[in-house]
Amino acid sequence: MTLVYVLNGPNLARLGLTEPGRDGRAAYPELVRVCQETAAELGLRAVVLQTDSEAELVGWLHRVAEEAAPLVLNPAAFTHCSYPVRDALALRRAPAIEVHLCNPYAREPFRRVSVLSDVVDGAVTGLGTDSYRLALHAVARLAGAGARPEPRGAIA
Repeated sequence: MTLVYVLNGPNLARLGLTEPGRDGRAAYPELVRVCQETAAELGLRAVVLQTDSEAELVGWLHRVAEEAAPLVLNPAAFTHCSYPVRDALALRRAPAIEVHLCNPYAREPFRRVSVLSDVVDGAVTGLGTDSYRLALHAVARLAGAGARPEPRGAIA
């Protein structure tokens, strides 16, 4: 069974408690369940992790790159400002999809910029937990097609 990582950035463990009108009412455990069930339906095994630490997320991305594992990533606020996350993500050797529960393009201007978009295969945004379902379908399709991109960029 193919392993897929679903990595979540800051504040997502508080899902359902803050701004439910924007991110939905599902609590984080429900999001984990959705990801694990969707992955299982696709013949994948999902490891779903959340951190508020940029350093921890970078470490996880290094592990994902070393394992050449498919990735669904919700970098949350790191989307807009984290060059360390971008550089670690650029090392990947398997499909990666950026995901967001809400539509960042319908939010504040600074949230409309992703410093990660050039090092992922695609993005699914604005569909709540369905964003994760669709992202898992995308990485499953890409991984099944033998898509194994070479590492992109370099860490200076």
